[in-house]
Order: sequence, then C-alpha cells, then structure tokens
Amino acid sequence: MGEKPGKFPFTRGIYSGMYKDRLWSMRQYAGFSSAEESNKRFKFLLEQGVTGLSVAFDLPTQIGYDSDHELAKGEVGRVGVPISTIQDMNILFDDIKLNEVSTSMTINATAPILFALYIVAAENQGVSSKKLMGTIQNDILKEYIARGTYIFPPEPSMRLVIDLLEFANTHTPKWNPISISGYHIREAGSTAVQELAFTIANGITYVSDAIKRGLDPDTFASRISFFFNAHNNLLIEASKFRAARRMWAKIMKNRFNVKNEKAMKCRFHVQTGGSTLSAQDIDNNVVRTTIQALSAILGGTQSLHTNSRDEALSLPTDESAKLALRTQQIIAHESGLTNYPDPLGGSYIIEEMTDKIEKDANEIINDLDNMGGVIEGIESGWIQNEIAQSASKYQNSIDTKEKIIVGVNEYKSDNIDNYKTMEINNNSVSIQLNRLKDFKISRDNNLVKEKLNSLHTIALSSQNIIPTIIECVKSKCTIGEISDKLRDIFGEYQSSI
Repeated sequence: MGEKPGKFPFTRGIYSGMYKDRLWSMRQYAGFSSAEESNKRFKFLLEQGVTGLSVAFDLPTQIGYDSDHELAKGEVGRVGVPISTIQDMNILFDDIKLNEVSTSMTINATAPILFALYIVAAENQGVSSKKLMGTIQNDILKEYIARGTYIFPPEPSMRLVIDLLEFANTHTPKWNPISISGYHIREAGSTAVQELAFTIANGITYVSDAIKRGLDPDTFASRISFFFNAHNNLLIEASKFRAARRMWAKIMKNRFNVKNEKAMKCRFHVQTGGSTLSAQDIDNNVVRTTIQALSAILGGTQSLHTNSRDEALSLPTDESAKLALRTQQIIAHESGLTNYPDPLGGSYIIEEMTDKIEKDANEIINDLDNMGGVIEGIESGWIQNEIAQSASKYQNSIDTKEKIIVGVNEYKSDNIDNYKTMEINNNSVSIQLNRLKDFKISRDNNLVKEKLNSLHTIALSSQNIIPTIIECVKSKCTIGEISDKLRDIFGEYQSSI
C-alpha cells in the first residue's frame, strides 16, 4: 500500500499527521426552547470542553416563519432555538466570542438569512466577518430528497446557495459556506453506498452551478465541506469515509480540472446515527454511539457530534449531553487511536470494502448523470424511490429478525425505564412572542418597508442577494418578512411525488 496520508487521493486522510497534529472538532448539537436557554446550554458545553458549537433551529425558523406566525403555533422552540430577529441572534451568542469559537448552523432554505444574522451579530460584538469560523449547511438539494424543509423551487433555491457561496468566498474566508449533507439521506433510510453517492452527486451539482456563475473551483472548493452519518457497522462506515475522500479528490481533479490540492480535499463532519437510537433500554445507546464515533475517527473525520443516549425520548439533558461529549474525549485521550493516521489502512477487508463502496457509489452517480443530473433525479422521484426501497428492506430485516437490534427485537428487558427526560420551560414561548411583539413595535417600520422593497428589486435581478439581506437584518427586518418577500418572487415548491 504505497499511498500515504495527506497525499492525493487522500484515501488515508487529508493531512499527513491527522490527529497526532490536531484533534477533530468536538461539537454537540444544541438549541431548544429560547435563545436564552440555548445560550446557557452553549456555555455549559463550552465549559465541558466542546471545541465547536452546533446550532439546531426550530421548524418555523427553518422554513422562514416568525415565531408569531399562525403556522408556527405549537412548534416554537420545540426542535431547536427560535430565531426571528437580530435581537434573538444577539441573545443566542451573548458573552460567546464569535472570533474565538467555530459555529456550525444546521439551516438550509433560510441559510442566507441566518448567515446574515450571524454576520451582523458578530459585527455587534465588534468582530469582523473575515474572522468568523464555522459552517452553514446551506444544502437545499437534500431537503427535496430526504428532509422536506424547503421553501422555494429548485432553481431560485440553487441561486441562493451559490449567492451565499460567492459572497463567503470574498467576505468570510475562514467560513465553510456549504456542508453537503448525507446525514439526512441516511436517516431517511438509504444504505451507506446510497448516502455517499447522492451526497457526492449533490456536491457535483453545486460545483457545476458555481462554475457556471464564473467562480473558480481552485478557490471556492477549498471551503466546501461535507456532513456524513455513522451507523453501527464499524468497518463499512470507516470504509465509506475513506471512499468519500478518494471519490471527491478524483472528481475535483478529473471532472473539474482542479489544480489546487486543498480544493480536492473532502473535509467532513460526522454525526452518529439518530435513527439507530432505541427508546427502549436507552443506556444501550451509549454503546451504539461509541461504536459509531469510533468509525468516524478511524475513518478520519474533521469534526464529530455524538448523540446523547436519551434522544429517542426527548431533547438531551445536560447530563446526557455531557456523557456524549465525554465519549469523544475518552476516545481522543485514552484509546491511543490518535497516534496513527488511518490505523485500519492496509487491512484486506477495509481495502476491499473501500474499493467496493467507491465502485458502487460511482455507478449510482453515473445513473444520475445519464438521467440528466440530481434535479432531474429529484423531480422524477427516482432518488426518493431508491431510498424508500432501502428503508423498506431494512425495516423488513428487523421485523423478520434477520437483523437483531438489542433490546428492541431481541434481548428485551422487562424493566420499565422511569427516566427523567428534559423538560422544556413553557414560559419560553410567551417570552419569545412578547419580545417579538415589542421588537416590531419599537423599530423604524418605514425603514423596514424600504429595505424589503430593495430586496424585492435585487431578487428580481441577477445580482448577489446576500448584501441586501444583511442590510435588511441591520434594519430590523425579521426572518419571516424577508422570507415572505422572497416567496412573492420565487414562489413555493410543491412536491409532485
């Protein structure tokens, strides 16, 4: 095995020393109830040793509605933090220095607005956008494929993605303006190979569109990142991560003629598999998460989130989130794995699996190329159908006990868990709604109208929309108002599948 870590095509790792030189970023995904409560959780996690924040937004924020919208009722602060205004964003990061911490934001349809809010919140702290470190997901294609939190049709949505990419290229040089996500594709029921193939195919689509815009892949592609899932089959998962690096490097070099090696490197974040967690015997989930975390580290991830044992029941408690973080810290400091880049490299089974996963994933990408690309694959329903078939097969294997899930279909416990789940403060919704009401009354509403009219004009043109969204945010326009203005122009996507 002649290839070395840090050398093209980077099968064995994107850096020669890997974790000997620098550990992966330890992130814990958090966000719930209110900006105040989420800020407290962030500070708790930072005290426990996380090296990067990861923000979960509530459903109204994800699909561009303010907390006071009729459709937001019952959803405010449920699955993430509610952010309607710059005031909410300032509170979320209060006393957290944005030039010192790396932040990942899981947001897609409203990514340009949340990105603008983050930039303005940093400016309010006196931090230049040039110093901001982090990642915004901004991956709309997988929303049509697997997750469903889209707003606009594919064409204007792709424009917004590339606008953000183009703007970040010059204004936020340390920021990753897209995190192409296989995680949700896997959670929807895909196989490991499908997760890899559809994610890389989405990546090809974004790079192609950015090049059509006139952007140079040798420059912008070095800030592209990926987000993968880790399930329980340790050897398959570790091989998948190795294959991902090799595939992306070859695609960037051969398909897009990239010369800059940094732009060929597949840098990725991994989250352990939420769908693998069981509501029964939740302590078993600690073992599952440890195996999954090991696969990510053996596979050479740059960043990792470990799920908490109680996430099949509710949002994680402080104690569960701390234990999930300790899992990463014990692997990092006690396992000895960090001394060797790609410690599984050279194993006959790992090399065979890496080759096979690469071959099978490339076949799927070729099928998509032949049908005209990812958007055609989405609009015809082919991608969604392939994932649905895999999900059905997997569920059938559990139902027939061909696949054993400990504590679920075998080795069941008679004990009834009386686990005390995380409790959400019900007052937080009324606090959020009252704050939003005061915010809308106290601002200069004529200025708001003026800025929204400017947004309307720019959205109708082909100009980059991000500077105008930043102006809207500074003038106290809300997420819902900005999204509604864009809905007026772009329309809303209705899936025909």
